[in-house]
Amino acid sequence: MNEVRSEGTETGAVGGVQVTLQSVYLKDCSYESPNGPRLPNNQAWEPKFQLNMNTSAEEIAPDVREVLLTITLEAKQGEATLYLVEVKQAGVFAIAGASLEDLKRLVGSFCPSVLFPYAREAVSDLVVKGGFPSFLLPLVNFDVLFAQAAEGALPGMVN
Repeated sequence: MNEVRSEGTETGAVGGVQVTLQSVYLKDCSYESPNGPRLPNNQAWEPKFQLNMNTSAEEIAPDVREVLLTITLEAKQGEATLYLVEVKQAGVFAIAGASLEDLKRLVGSFCPSVLFPYAREAVSDLVVKGGFPSFLLPLVNFDVLFAQAAEGALPGMVN
């Protein structure tokens, strides 16, 4: 794939492939905390976290895609759900000059990498506003996830 870089602008171009980020927006989010920040039975704070991510893309116009990164984070203490957060971070990307293979990689790896910091911030803000200790999502290598999804190891990761 041709590497796409952006140096201080919203557009990157290498080898005839051009990617322009037209907009970034929070498409949908939800936060649930059945009991607020109270811990069940006055237990110590030792939650177990489950994190799920999914990407999808929709063609808006020729050479324009809306890419959606969905992140779902659930924190449980024993059987009790402490909180459940879902964030759908979207971006509109104009992609010109890409082969079908490059387009799949851009939409499945590069674009979600651009969206991830926005989604990470939204998840963190919702958790803190819910009264819980701050939580930062771990960094994600979308190139590796894309490769695994392409091999069938992660069904549903790339559409």
